[in-house]
Amino acid sequence: MIFKQYYLGCLAHASYLIGDEGSRVAAVVDPQRDVEQYLTDAGEHGLQISHVFLTHLHADFVAGHLELRDRAGAAIHLGAKAEAEYAFVPARDGDTLDLGPSVTLTTLETPGHTPESISILIFDADATLPPASGGAVPAELKKDYPWAVLTGDTLFVGDVGRPDLRVSLGWKAEDLGRMLYDSLHRKLLTLPDATRVYPAHGAGSLCGKALGKETSSTIGAQRRLNYALQPMSSEQFVSLVLADQPDAPAYFTYDAVLNTRERPTLDRALEKSLRPLSLNAFLELAREGAQVLDVRDPAYFEAGHLTGSINIGLGGQYATWAGTVLDRERPIVIIAEPGREYEAAMRLGRIGFDRVAGYLEGGMQSLADPKGTDGGRSTDESSKLVAITDRIAPEALDEELRQSPAARPLLLDVRAPREWASDHIEGSLNVPLNHLAERIEEIPRSRRIVVHCASGYRSSIAACILKQHGFTDVADLAGGFNAWKTAQPAGAAAT
Repeated sequence: MIFKQYYLGCLAHASYLIGDEGSRVAAVVDPQRDVEQYLTDAGEHGLQISHVFLTHLHADFVAGHLELRDRAGAAIHLGAKAEAEYAFVPARDGDTLDLGPSVTLTTLETPGHTPESISILIFDADATLPPASGGAVPAELKKDYPWAVLTGDTLFVGDVGRPDLRVSLGWKAEDLGRMLYDSLHRKLLTLPDATRVYPAHGAGSLCGKALGKETSSTIGAQRRLNYALQPMSSEQFVSLVLADQPDAPAYFTYDAVLNTRERPTLDRALEKSLRPLSLNAFLELAREGAQVLDVRDPAYFEAGHLTGSINIGLGGQYATWAGTVLDRERPIVIIAEPGREYEAAMRLGRIGFDRVAGYLEGGMQSLADPKGTDGGRSTDESSKLVAITDRIAPEALDEELRQSPAARPLLLDVRAPREWASDHIEGSLNVPLNHLAERIEEIPRSRRIVVHCASGYRSSIAACILKQHGFTDVADLAGGFNAWKTAQPAGAAAT
């Protein structure tokens, strides 16, 4: 057997390549939309990707099943309860697929996170299996002993899938929660302790609330350590799993539906996205309503950026925040460091934001070159297009906070409520970034605003949103709460 896990950190997403050396046939499970790595690795091993499985219709990214179908000729396999516009093989409970003489895949229907969720058992006749309870597995029983299970979003390391993401599509979270309980207890927890667990997500994913940092485990370890697998009734389980789930971005429902549709492949979408624009053409699109997305590091962005643009840096959870704060129905034009335009557009494509109309040729440097692509614009005229965001150091903020109450700035903390509750600057107002636009009227316009998050990534986005809503006296705390806390004497000014 050839087995490889791929882990995409920015989306906390795991996908898998499984192949049989005897037949040279391979399957990919839960692929990301940019599929080149699977094709390259399969080629290096002499494998043909003949099958692609989705363990469920993913909500947090657009899967690469259509890309592998079109580029490799792979048959698409979905859970039997799925509905889709394209042809697929329905995977029912107990269905088996022999990749070759050694490797067999068997489907378990495990609804709960979504109605059509499946898990995939991997049987390897040549595997060296660890001892199970009662001794090693006899060779003649290996065909009945799963080497691993790909659990999708049904079972994670340290957590289980959330059952509330299909509420917007007409399902009741409580009903899916009961299905999830049954799938875990009647299917996955009946597997041997030594069976390896490979989920579709890890820490940082919004598909659960307490995912561990490890990207694999075993059934036995999860039976002992996973809070959601401890003895309890179905009703207790549902209440526990539904409590304190993080907000799901609006694009989750969009992606879940898009994964059911016959849509353009990523290559076709990028053909339209990756066109260079002169400054004049770029500004014309912006005037017509395109969203100006600057993907540079926040420190560079705040030192000088195009007025009205929004900063979502490639160095953070770029796709998640882009999907949260951008409008997928409006065109997007990109400003990037030269050479990073493809990455910016491709990573938007991973969540189905394909309406990229081009990028500013030469990046911000084009504004400094009056003889360049801007049609002869003078340096003075170009400089009027550029804005800055005030960055305030923790020490300077301390000085401002010592002023009289009327002169003190408002501290706007855009971290998640749990982060704020754990520790925050005394007197700060907590408005999470994902709710800032809808709660903008809660923020007084008569005061200076100092916005901050943990490190400065989210606060740069927040400062842009404030400016787009007409706030003029806005500063970003350099280094965020972490830098401010480090600069304080022990026990000072936090609560």
